[in-house]
Amino acid sequence: MNDTDALVIGAGPAGASSAILLAKAGWRVVLVEQHVYPRQKVCGECVAAGNLELIDELGIGQRFQQLAGAELRQVGWMAARRTEIAKFPACTTGGYPYGRALGRDVFDSLLLERARSLGVRVIQPAKVRAVTGEVGQFECHIDQRFSSSEKVTTAIVVDAHGSWEEGPSFNLRHLDSRNHARVPHQSADLFAFKARFKGATLAPQLLSVFALKGGYGGIVVADDVTTLACCIRRDALRACRVQTGALAGIAVEALVRDSCSGVREALRGAQRCGPWISVGPLRPGIRLTARSGVFSVGNAAGETHPLIGEGITMALQSAKLLETILTQAPVATIDAERALILHRRYARAWTLNFAPRLRLASAYAHIAMRPFLALPMAAALRRWPSLLTHGARLAGKAQMAPFP
Repeated sequence: MNDTDALVIGAGPAGASSAILLAKAGWRVVLVEQHVYPRQKVCGECVAAGNLELIDELGIGQRFQQLAGAELRQVGWMAARRTEIAKFPACTTGGYPYGRALGRDVFDSLLLERARSLGVRVIQPAKVRAVTGEVGQFECHIDQRFSSSEKVTTAIVVDAHGSWEEGPSFNLRHLDSRNHARVPHQSADLFAFKARFKGATLAPQLLSVFALKGGYGGIVVADDVTTLACCIRRDALRACRVQTGALAGIAVEALVRDSCSGVREALRGAQRCGPWISVGPLRPGIRLTARSGVFSVGNAAGETHPLIGEGITMALQSAKLLETILTQAPVATIDAERALILHRRYARAWTLNFAPRLRLASAYAHIAMRPFLALPMAAALRRWPSLLTHGARLAGKAQMAPFP
């Protein structure tokens, strides 16, 4: 008999939500996370209104409401000299019209503790180095940081590791799908940066994006601090470091302040809480590799440009989508043939729901990164600020999850 029904790799929102939902459905679940919590992470902190009922279903809704920032009722675009602000589109279905923001150190910890409360076995800090065998009889080889290694047998594997992190090798019977070789460095590689500030003057109800030469970003009040996050191309990062002679995070902060008067004003007199953190390069795109019995969620399944803040949405909703499909039959009935059928069903539904968001986010990001496109956009927004509202609505910010 296997040690567990499902082993989940990674305890971010996608992995922890998968573990919670499967445990609620009666599955035995092991969740493996390599980092010690709480920890900051270079990822979004905005949770769109359409996800808040799912957060209630996960069992952390009350604590989320107590700890999160104000309702996000305004959307903004910060250009070089002006900030344009419009109404955030309200979600007209469900019980929550507007989204909120919460620091990832708090949000991820809430989800992990909820998983533990449901009987999920959490192995942390630890890393899954390899997965061998076949559906129904996987062997997951786990290195624990402060104790000996361990092997866990499982029927199903849920891969939720971060896209910029090295995941486990999958050396499976009938299929060798080891990790691909590292992609060579490219000038267009995107690196993500994030810092949090105390004493900023950004309006609590405002979620604003901004454009840089070779990059883009956003700023929002999450719980009691202001979070600034941005992505910048490798060539633009190199140029701003040469210009300032500073370390990467400090150089990026100088570039953002110099490029956006709205950010500069919001951070005037503010104090940064801790160092800048960064990851990269990001690899936006779909990665739904067909591996019998291995299902990817969150960034492991597909990554979007962060400009429209869909990362947490895709993490939570892909976890719910997978749970809906996997739990239609008892886990003991999922053999290799059944697992491939379930994977095809999941991949079709994932692509239908998330691929349009990836394409739209890519279009928005490429406009923001190119001054010859961003400047006309800023001019259009000065004349028609309501374009911001329409853009947020088009990005799905006022929609509930389209599946149960």
